[in-house]
Amino acid sequence: MTIPRATYRLQLHRDFPFSAAEAIVPYLHDLGISHVYASPITTAVAGSMHGYDVTDPTQVNPELGGEEGLRSLVAALRAHGMGLIIDIVPNHMGIAGGENPWWQDVLRHGQGSHYARFFDIDWSGKPLLPILGARLEDVLADGQITIARDGEDAELVVYGEHRVPIRPEDQADLPADGDVAGLRALLDRQHYLLGWWRTADDELNWRRFFTVSELAGLRVEDPQVFDETHALYFRLYAEGLVDGLRVDHVDGLSDPGTYCRTLRARLDAIERSADVPGGPAYLVVEKILGAGERLPTTWQVDGTSGYDFMEEVSAVLHDPAGEAPLTQLWHEFSGRDLTWHQEELLARQQLLSWSFDSQFRACAELFAELAASRPESRGWTLGMMRRAIERLLWVFPVYRTYRPRDNPPTQDAMLDRVRAAVIPYAPPGESGVVEQILDWLVEPSEGDPLLQAARRRFWQLSAPIAAKAVEDTGFYRYCRLLSRTDVGFDAGRFGQSAAEFHAGNAERAEHFPAAMLATATHDHKRGEDVRARLAVLSSVPELWRQEVTGWDWLAGGEGTGMHAADRYALWQTLFGAWPAGLAADDAAGKADFAERVNAWQQKALREAKLRSSWEAPDEAYEQLCADLVTALLTEERHAPLVGAIVTFVEKVEPAFRATALVQLGLRLTVPGMPDTYQGTEQEDFSLVDPDNRRPVDYAARAGGGHWKGDVLRRLLALRRDHAALFAGRSYVPVEATGPRADNVLAFRREGDGETLTFAFALHCSAAIIESDGAMPDRDWWGDTKLGDVLAADAFATAPIHLSA
Repeated sequence: MTIPRATYRLQLHRDFPFSAAEAIVPYLHDLGISHVYASPITTAVAGSMHGYDVTDPTQVNPELGGEEGLRSLVAALRAHGMGLIIDIVPNHMGIAGGENPWWQDVLRHGQGSHYARFFDIDWSGKPLLPILGARLEDVLADGQITIARDGEDAELVVYGEHRVPIRPEDQADLPADGDVAGLRALLDRQHYLLGWWRTADDELNWRRFFTVSELAGLRVEDPQVFDETHALYFRLYAEGLVDGLRVDHVDGLSDPGTYCRTLRARLDAIERSADVPGGPAYLVVEKILGAGERLPTTWQVDGTSGYDFMEEVSAVLHDPAGEAPLTQLWHEFSGRDLTWHQEELLARQQLLSWSFDSQFRACAELFAELAASRPESRGWTLGMMRRAIERLLWVFPVYRTYRPRDNPPTQDAMLDRVRAAVIPYAPPGESGVVEQILDWLVEPSEGDPLLQAARRRFWQLSAPIAAKAVEDTGFYRYCRLLSRTDVGFDAGRFGQSAAEFHAGNAERAEHFPAAMLATATHDHKRGEDVRARLAVLSSVPELWRQEVTGWDWLAGGEGTGMHAADRYALWQTLFGAWPAGLAADDAAGKADFAERVNAWQQKALREAKLRSSWEAPDEAYEQLCADLVTALLTEERHAPLVGAIVTFVEKVEPAFRATALVQLGLRLTVPGMPDTYQGTEQEDFSLVDPDNRRPVDYAARAGGGHWKGDVLRRLLALRRDHAALFAGRSYVPVEATGPRADNVLAFRREGDGETLTFAFALHCSAAIIESDGAMPDRDWWGDTKLGDVLAADAFATAPIHLSA
């Protein structure tokens, strides 16, 4: 089988190579996993802990064990009837440290390089290398640029770490050491420009991944680039070493639809070895779906990698009754009165101005050229284009649009939303310009390279604006409830109804029944159980108000010097991420937790860009905040506060477990293919990367006997024993009756002559806490029924009920 029954995500790196993955294959098989789902396996920057900074897509990473190690891992998997899915990175390559031979060749030979067409470079000028810590003249005067003459070819060495090639024609006539004028003249002759890192946002003339200048965009729309960057994957698939692919950041590509169809066609055309499962290959894409957006069925993929499901299940776990009181509490506590949509607008405006000016300028210039070429828009100015595009990017609700044949059925409704949202911001008399650009975004473009180029520029700007402004800025500013701010989430939506959740599942069952279902990933901002524990607060907002205000008073409140909004995010994090079993008197455990929280807090402060930032860190404020966390968790004078936190964590533990099990159960039973992120068979109280990529203690997990892991095992066994039922498209909502009908979410799955009905208890946290037991008292359910079964019986001891 190449379509997985259930995957297990592994983060491979030099400290957890193929051999380490091979060692746990028997454990994963016993758990009920059918396929390992691995992070990128191609050669990456030395020491990379994630593999997305690929330096050579033609080779299996030697740090992981190379191809020999890969073959050994796959042999172990095949021996257990299992397979391998790998992550691929077609959008960009890592170029830091002089380790990328293709990029180095471009720097050495310029447009004459074989790889000049591989990278998305504007060759009207020399590529800017923004690696200097100051202006070039100052760096030269400080002697921070030297020439290394120890290799076959001499190279420039910047700050003793960056190796930059020198043109072959200059190798025989290099200036003497210390000759600043000669070195300046040498630099002027190169195929690139060395620049101050702060100029990248305004002057960069090649596409990078978001705002990361160490990752250069690739042009996989070019058939030659596609072939050379994918040859290894096709060979591995042909030989039966991999069974499918997960495509990273598909929206960064020029034309995702054509790319996916090409990838599918090439995979389908491969004749696999006779001793391995036949096709088709499993193929999913990393795609962030906006509110109401649907994945185009024309892409010929099996679905997304699961962020959309993570959002859906999170939303249905949140009690709508908590929205108003928790919103009020956030505004009162933080003093920040912006709604989520106002926060999003401000972040989009700022990020477009601060970090993407060079891309924005290039986009506007192309649209101005397009306008001048058409009678309906001739006479419109570059300024008009800039204003229209800017305002569209302020309100664009999805990452991007697509070519007409790939526009999903929700496209027209989305464009209507954009029109309604953007018109209030359009300058008087220029609404027609905005309307025309919207039309151009979806107009057929065959035979019109100028329209294609302009539209591509917009798409490759709108996606990073959404990612950086929303997920990497707004989500760190709007802290109403942190469980509703994660990758792919709609922070403006506090929760969703069971009916809405059913509708999403029915849609997936019809169009993408094998789509990946995730509740934890290598990119999440907080672990699945952090979100589940925080979701409990939506049912007990007044209890949370009492607790958090008391904690803040015990800590010193405003007297700490830490901004109220940052303190509110900290209290949620301490509560949500408090490690399982960490006692108030465990000094070593608390010190370790403080270190983890401080790493999260520094990133949170810098991403928010309010009181610190990556570009200009306020080290004094960051240190103040870090010192506070350390003191709170390690100093005896704060023992009452720590005791209060631990007491509250213990008080909500049964409610948290019920919520976490519902989240787990839904992932394993609704239409789709469930992925388990490494280590999450036990509590996942991780924070944002790299915390969510910490080593996993598999020895502790192998024995079983864990409240979460045991349920996971049972449900994975159920999927194995009833594979046809779970692989099918059936999904029938089942209604409960009675006074607590809204607290039951139920559905029926059918297939291969079998029927299973699943029911889950929703929004019961307040009742569980009041009952002082694992589930609400029988009286709370009243005569609520699911068919002929009383809810009080179905959920007497657990929040999941299964019937045949």
